[in-house]
Parts: sequence; C-alpha cells; structure tokens
Amino acid sequence: MKKSFDLRRVIRPHIFDLTPYSSARDEYTGKIGVFLDANENPLGSVLSKDYNRYPDPHQVLAKEKLAPIKGVKPEQIFLGNGSDEAIDLLVRATCTPGQDSLIILPPTYGMYEVSAAINDVEIIKVPLTTDFQIDTEKVLNAIRPDTKLIWVCSPNNPSGNLVQPEAIETLLDAFDGLVVVDEAYIDFAAITSWNQRLDEFPNLVVLQTFSKAWGLASLRLGMCFASSELIAILDKIKPPYNLSGPTQHLLYQALDHVQTKNELVKQILADRENLAQALSTLPGVVKIHPSDANFLLVEFDNAAGTMKYLIDERIIVRDRSKVTLCAGCLRITVGTEAENEVLLKALKKFQQNSVIA
Repeated sequence: MKKSFDLRRVIRPHIFDLTPYSSARDEYTGKIGVFLDANENPLGSVLSKDYNRYPDPHQVLAKEKLAPIKGVKPEQIFLGNGSDEAIDLLVRATCTPGQDSLIILPPTYGMYEVSAAINDVEIIKVPLTTDFQIDTEKVLNAIRPDTKLIWVCSPNNPSGNLVQPEAIETLLDAFDGLVVVDEAYIDFAAITSWNQRLDEFPNLVVLQTFSKAWGLASLRLGMCFASSELIAILDKIKPPYNLSGPTQHLLYQALDHVQTKNELVKQILADRENLAQALSTLPGVVKIHPSDANFLLVEFDNAAGTMKYLIDERIIVRDRSKVTLCAGCLRITVGTEAENEVLLKALKKFQQNSVIA
C-alpha cells in the first residue's frame, strides 16, 4: 500500500482550475423531452438511423455495464478513441511542454514516444534487460524532479512477455508520479489485471483496449482505469463527444458477449502454441521469445530476406529488427489456422530456396 500520493504534484497546475467545455448534454441529462438546445437537425439523418442527436459525452450506460466486468467502479473508468487518446491525455494533463519529462522502457509501444514528442516533453529512455524485464535500479536512478510519468507495457509490445509484478510494485512505491501499466494484451495472459489494485496505489493507471481480444479494432475503443480523481481530470480535458453514438451502442452490445471473447482468446492461445511449435522446427528460426500476447517475436538468421520474401508472397508481418534488443526479429501476429499454415509454408519454401542458392 502506497502511503501517500499527491495528484496535484503530477497534474499541470492550471488543469485543476480549468473550466471544461459544457455541452448541451451536460446541462440536461434527461432522455425524454423536446431537444432544442444543441443546434441539431430536428428532421433526422440522411441515413436510416437517427444519428442526428449528439451522443452521451460521459458514456454512462457503457461504464455502468463495463464496471462489474472489470471489477472497478464506473467513476474509475475513462473510455477513449482507442488507448491512444488516453495516452495523449495523460501526457497533456501532467507534462508542461518544454519543461517536464517522462520515462519509457524500450523496446515498447511507439505511441508513448510519439505522444511525448508531439507535446514537446523530454523522453528518458531506460532499456529493458535482455530478457525484456525492468531494471528497477536504473529506472529509479533516471527519475528527476520534473519526471511525471513512467510507461510500462505488460504484456510488452513487441516482446510479448509479462513484466515482473514485483518490479512494477517497486516503481509504484518509490515514484511520486504516475506509473501507467498498458495491458492491451492482458486477456491473453494468465494474470490478474493491475486494475484490481487501484485502491492500493493512487498513482497507478491501467490501460486496456477492445481492439485485441474483443476483436473491435475498427471501433477504436480504449479503456483507462485510475483513481476517480484522475479520471475526472481526463474527462475534463477530453473532447466533449469523444465516442460516437454508434460506437457506444455497439460497445454496449459487445459487453453481453464476454463468453464469446473468452472463447476467441482460448482459440488464439491454442493457435499461438501450435504456431510456436511449428516455427521452432524451421532451420531459419533462431529464437522464439516467450509470449503472453496474441503474437510472437521471432528471431531469424536472415530477417531482412525473410521479410522481403513474405511481402512478395503478400504475407505481412512486422519488422522489428531495428528496435532496441530486437535485432533480427520479426513480430508475427497469430492468425487463423489457415493463415498460419500459409505463413509456415512460405517460410519453409524460403528456407529451401535459400539452401539451394
């Protein structure tokens, strides 16, 4: 249990006093009435659905339905246009441009660095160890008075592994800023989400997404879990209608299908193990890194040639060979059984051609 944490030390001072945009739906929250307050088209929409009214800016129904599924309170949930919106808002809420800094642990998800750069925030890089774990001593030594955020991706992208919980807990205890644990791939990992420890660590922020296990990448839906005080800050600075009405409606429907999501995850995990086993038999494969996600980081003896051949065969994987600690590595998403078979056949053919040449 963290003994004390002052959110005001982390949030940019003027944000606390900021008066947020007040939308028409903030001034009247009822669902029934003659709505002449938001300059909407009263005659309807050019489409068959009634899209002429603005959506709920606070996504109340969706949060109430999501909260028991995630084991948190509705007021501890922020819903955004993908996790990227929450990432950007966290940087903007905490870091004064040109003055403050944040810490990232490469190799990691690229949007942490991009968002920092956009907002003119100094990036302190503390690489993970060779087995993709946190060197807590180096991270703690890198913290400065102006450091506001530490980004931790677990399971990590692109390596796929879970970060040791003890290391995250050490950072939470020692750091007076926000520790953001990005759990985009948590549904594929055999571990309890950090969102169950929000009351224990007031400086803990947890990100999740509907893009992976839920199969809703096209909807662009991200979740952020944190103290109700911090969530109120994010709600204050977000665009008023950041999630469209159709998106909220589809999310509300999707939350009825938790079991379907679980079944999809089970299938993907089985396919991941089959794919890893098959890849391990190929002579061109040097190493398959352990994965707690829906992808594999695979080191090849000829990553550049393999990548080019796969592209020529219209099989698209992600080249991570120039990323910190990932020399010679391609990141391969677990596809359908048929897609995985196409990949394996192509890799075998490339290897045979390489031997002949």
